[in-house]
Amino acid sequence: MFRVAIITLSDKGYEGKREDITGPKLKEYVESIGNYKVVSYTLIKDDEDTLKKNLVEICDNNKADLVLTNGGTGFSKRDITPEATKAIIQKEIPGLSEYMRMESTKITKKAILSRGISGIRGNSIIINLPGSPKGAIENLSFIIDVLDHGIEILTGEATECATKIEK
Repeated sequence: MFRVAIITLSDKGYEGKREDITGPKLKEYVESIGNYKVVSYTLIKDDEDTLKKNLVEICDNNKADLVLTNGGTGFSKRDITPEATKAIIQKEIPGLSEYMRMESTKITKKAILSRGISGIRGNSIIINLPGSPKGAIENLSFIIDVLDHGIEILTGEATECATKIEK
């Protein structure tokens, strides 16, 4: 069972002016897959230092194998999720974010405006998802089938990526 932490970034949600729908929808989606369990959910304001602190706490204390952020990936002055993530990751995983954007453009061309990134800190994979419930679930659904293997390689549970060729 892979442990998942969800962090929703929303000034209005944090202030109680808007209900967070995306975080609960992500929880429902990942737990429906069967091998993921949400162990942490946090709703924070769009603040770079707060996000960095939360990401470091989760990753450095090995609290989750997968950290899903949602919100803060657009063009607004308050959208800081990629910058905060980039500041604390040790390795970037550009293929995940590129693939999510590529597949999303088949649904809406506006997907090319998403600035989300993916990366590794310690034994955790961090993925920035859009703030909308539809966009977050769609993007995660494009890559969820490869995340198991990525987590297993990262944590040392799997060591082989290549397919064996029989002689």
